[in-house]
Amino acid sequence: MADLERVAFVGLGIMGGPMARNLREAGFDLSVYTRTREKAERFAAEHGATAAASPAEAAAEADALITMVPDAPEVDEVLDSALTTLPESALVVDMSTVAPSASLAIGGRVAPRDYLEAPVSGSKPKAEDGTLTIFAGGEAAAFERARPLFDAMGELIVHVGPLGHGQMAKLITNAMGAVHAAMLAEAIRTAKAAGLDPDAFLTVAAGSAGASGVLNLKGRQMFEERWEPALFKLEHMLKDVRHTLVEARSLGIELELPALAEGLYARAAESGHAEQDFAAVYTAFD
Repeated sequence: MADLERVAFVGLGIMGGPMARNLREAGFDLSVYTRTREKAERFAAEHGATAAASPAEAAAEADALITMVPDAPEVDEVLDSALTTLPESALVVDMSTVAPSASLAIGGRVAPRDYLEAPVSGSKPKAEDGTLTIFAGGEAAAFERARPLFDAMGELIVHVGPLGHGQMAKLITNAMGAVHAAMLAEAIRTAKAAGLDPDAFLTVAAGSAGASGVLNLKGRQMFEERWEPALFKLEHMLKDVRHTLVEARSLGIELELPALAEGLYARAAESGHAEQDFAAVYTAFD
């Protein structure tokens, strides 16, 4: 674990909770904070961690601060508190998915501390078994310093490039997933209208040109029209697609398919599915 023994982890949601647990199981001394005090205390009791009453309390004397929250405003809120106590020798790793421009601003704010962006990809089961894909952006030396943390949480760990590149890669791939899911929703609606057997359709689709990770994860769920947020909330997918559109536009690129998907996810969110699984984009076609 080199110089990283005491880790402050902020955000114990669908993905953050299992990620923090894997760090604790890897032997890191863990202090956790989340907005729901009872959740932090329950996690601490179950995994031998310390529940902090604030980010500042979690960050005091920490060797590393990890944030796993919805977006940049929440990261800034954490830093408002944590930076009052976090040592300047500490490493800061934001594993949230935020706009590349926001990540650059965060890096400037936490200086002179080492900073990495490290958004993740993978389902809740991958967070639980420590096989996430991690998109790291930042200085190579900081990446090597953070490697023991990443090894505890991920399987495919890639230093994508300088700060901003990890977040850009994550946003582009999430936009791809959003478009895939929207097309899958239309495909399954059509299959159901035609009376196709769900098992047969999903089997042949998985061996076809239409195969994808989204098909494997969400095909059955869409057939059964179940929207419990087991993987990734629809409102978070909508946020990521919107970030992607803005960042691409800053490069002079208008993304047509993600723009269409944005309208569908917005429609589903407005009809009451924002906090449900992103598979609920299916409802946008109602």
